[in-house]
Amino acid sequence: METDETVITSWFIGRLPEEWFTGQPEFVIDREEIAVIGTLPVPEAAEATSGAERAALLDGHIGRYREETRERRIEIAREAEHRFRRKVSWGVSCEDRTVMFTTLSIPVMTRLRQQERRVLDTLVAAGVARSRSDALAWCVRLVGGHTDTWLADLRDALQQVDRVRSEGPDVTT
Repeated sequence: METDETVITSWFIGRLPEEWFTGQPEFVIDREEIAVIGTLPVPEAAEATSGAERAALLDGHIGRYREETRERRIEIAREAEHRFRRKVSWGVSCEDRTVMFTTLSIPVMTRLRQQERRVLDTLVAAGVARSRSDALAWCVRLVGGHTDTWLADLRDALQQVDRVRSEGPDVTT
């Protein structure tokens, strides 16, 4: 997996126009999707503003970037999707905000026992979620938000397993 991610990030770094972002973009990669999140420079005019005016200026800056780069982002995404067989999502960070332009929602099948379904149904009945599917996504976000460090450690361990496997003997049956 690490090699695959390294190849993907290297390809994007070589393919993306250097003037698009300050520094190297962040890449979030899974089996179905490659999310490219670049950092935009804060406009000089933002230094003289605060509050709602600053927020509006940053919204306009992000919107302008989105419109001005749309055709090139679509072209790059098509190339990447063909090459890596994964969908590409785009987003930017500017100051303290991150905005995703495109995202992918993947259906996930699961089997739940009655007690687990009741948790989802309670979230729906309380208006926290519109459906069981939304309730399950809410639960996943909640757990993910409270266990970021643990999940990061687990991902690091999986990368180590991949490295060890790749260094092992080549076994063909």
